[in-house]
Amino acid sequence: MVPFVSGAAAGGEAEPISPTQRRLTSADLHRLAVASFGAGTRVRECQPLPGGGFAAVWSVTLDDGRAGPGREMVLKTAPPATVPLLSYERGLLAAEARYYRTAAQAATVPLPLVHHHGADPAVLDGEWLFTERLPGRPLPDWTAAPEAGAAPVDDHPVRHALGEAVASLHRVTGPTFGYDGGRVAAPTWRGAFTAIIDELLDDAGAWRVTLPATAPEIRALVRRHAALLDLVARPALLHYDLWDGNVLASPGDDGQLRLRGLVDGERYLYGDPLVDFVSVALFRRIEDEPDHPFVQGYAAVHGPVSFDRSVRRRLMLYRLHLYLLMVAEMPSRGMVGDRWRRRREFLIEQLRQQLAGLTA
Repeated sequence: MVPFVSGAAAGGEAEPISPTQRRLTSADLHRLAVASFGAGTRVRECQPLPGGGFAAVWSVTLDDGRAGPGREMVLKTAPPATVPLLSYERGLLAAEARYYRTAAQAATVPLPLVHHHGADPAVLDGEWLFTERLPGRPLPDWTAAPEAGAAPVDDHPVRHALGEAVASLHRVTGPTFGYDGGRVAAPTWRGAFTAIIDELLDDAGAWRVTLPATAPEIRALVRRHAALLDLVARPALLHYDLWDGNVLASPGDDGQLRLRGLVDGERYLYGDPLVDFVSVALFRRIEDEPDHPFVQGYAAVHGPVSFDRSVRRRLMLYRLHLYLLMVAEMPSRGMVGDRWRRRREFLIEQLRQQLAGLTA
């Protein structure tokens, strides 16, 4: 999910910013490369990648000892087996591999190829995943406040292309609603979404997370709107985590910023396409921005997007879910104490606004 800080160094060992991010040495990287690609494989170059808060992520260049360029990949390692997680976070790297392979059905979307998913306790007490390294850099690298005198970067072409890409991904239909891999799922979106909220509230209770309403009150409010969830008849493939850090871009030949890829699909699920309209306009109301380039790009593939009353209510439910998740995961990420007070207060206020809107 969306981090507020980045703790990876430019080289050497990565400095974890969360208890879920394992510390890796060069020997660990070599062992994982050999286990994945054979005894002749070696790590030519490696560098930790910043930006995430769950897995340890590295850029690695591998070769087999022959002349020529190495194979540039991204390596992710799951948390150690002893680290407590939220319930839905079981097997997230296996889920990420499944997402990329499933989403490949939408051939117009730039996604990493899966080179190897490993889950061998004799090698590592947790999963690992090697994928293709796509070109480009995360969108915030391009859209951060420009230096004095520099013109701001136009990110509209990227966001329009993202809307087109997500609309094509939504054409992929899942076998059921909710998660896969033995996690929460149901034959209806109402059943899956309410169960997801229930499980998340249970996690928040187990971690003693203070919320702006009691768990029974939140459950009742979601169920009060359950009829709106029944409007969703098809389990569309959802990325879920489409914040700017998971959108890769770089300038094209014409100098305009272009979409180069989507990454971090491990939190995917099947459900209402509107879920993916939340993280692309994080902490905003995309329904109040009909000219948003993501909406325009989505409409170019899907057809006009109508933000009627039922859609607006569903978007509030999905923002409630996202902000509830972001608050609930804070203790497992080590985000406790005064250092994280402002983040928690901000997220609690976001939650409070969604609760008030749904109550009205």
